Amino acid sequence: MKFSKTIVGLAFSSVLFIGCKDAASKPAVANEEASVKKEIAVAAKPETASFHIEGMTCAEGCAKTIEKKLSEMNGVQNAKVDFDKKEATVNFDLDKLKANDLVKAVEATGDGQTYKVSDVKTGTKA
Repeated sequence: MKFSKTIVGLAFSSVLFIGCKDAASKPAVANEEASVKKEIAVAAKPETASFHIEGMTCAEGCAKTIEKKLSEMNGVQNAKVDFDKKEATVNFDLDKLKANDLVKAVEATGDGQTYKVSDVKTGTKA
């Protein structure tokens, strides 16, 4: 009986550690967002891209990591990743970035094989 409880406990622990790869790989820093502020310039050629992201397994580890990576890119005005809809919307400067740069950044996040982008739509930001 004790042996089976130990096995179940180990299995549960393994699932927690494997479930969100990026959440455990970066240490949490208090007020990290406050200490790392990116100065956002007005976009010369404002553009919006929205796309579907496959491979996200959690809102905090996956979606937030992708959102942060996109937000830190030079030329990105803002980025929002919706875990439930598996969708990202990014406002960026077309003079500094192309939609394909955003796709490459998302697909390179994590191990470079977990996230796949599809259904990319672009349009001028209103």
